[in-house]
Amino acid sequence: MAYSTAGPVVAIVPAAGRGVRLGESAPKAFVPINGVPMVRLAVEGLLAAGVVDEVVVVVPPEHVQSSAELLPEGIRILEGGPERIDSVRAGIAAAPEAGIYLVHDAARALTPPALIARIVTELRAGRAAVIPALEVADTIKSVDLLGGVTATLNRSELRAVQTPQGFDGELLRRAYASVTDGTDITDDAGLVERVGARVRAIPGDPLAFKITTPHDLTVAAALHAAQAGKTG
Repeated sequence: MAYSTAGPVVAIVPAAGRGVRLGESAPKAFVPINGVPMVRLAVEGLLAAGVVDEVVVVVPPEHVQSSAELLPEGIRILEGGPERIDSVRAGIAAAPEAGIYLVHDAARALTPPALIARIVTELRAGRAAVIPALEVADTIKSVDLLGGVTATLNRSELRAVQTPQGFDGELLRRAYASVTDGTDITDDAGLVERVGARVRAIPGDPLAFKITTPHDLTVAAALHAAQAGKTG
């Protein structure tokens, strides 16, 4: 099935997560990298791609007002829910006429704008859903609850998925409408797969890694400083 993806490109940034593993008191999206909150870096990357018409950032209720001071002008800021699915659903509801949705983790703050643009290009060409992904370098094994190895997986068929994940607007709205309350959704492409759509994986970028641990934050700070040095 071909998709027209006619209409504006709307990027939804769910930024209401607490980020316990990062070990910070602030919600993860508001933790700074060299003084700049992750969520601002993520939004700036989306805008720099030159293909996004609107950015919707979904934040914890107590951060709605302060976010307006942190983010560039013209960004729509919404109150998020307790789960990620609630935040993305709020973003969809706020932009019901989007031709394309990009769902982008604020924690992937260094995602290159060129990668974002490639995803939109694929969608404009008629793809239903496009995700960036990296080949897996390590051997991957499945284990049981006691730590026993149950299988060694074929890594040539495995990919580590990144964001932004891009979708035809009508498709993502339909996929979210199919979700029952209480469903644990951590990957929007997985939700789209459930309604029968084919998802296209394109090569991702190492810079689009997810900042989850203190080590990740240290690496991100070094990379961000190096990028600033090149452009400064």
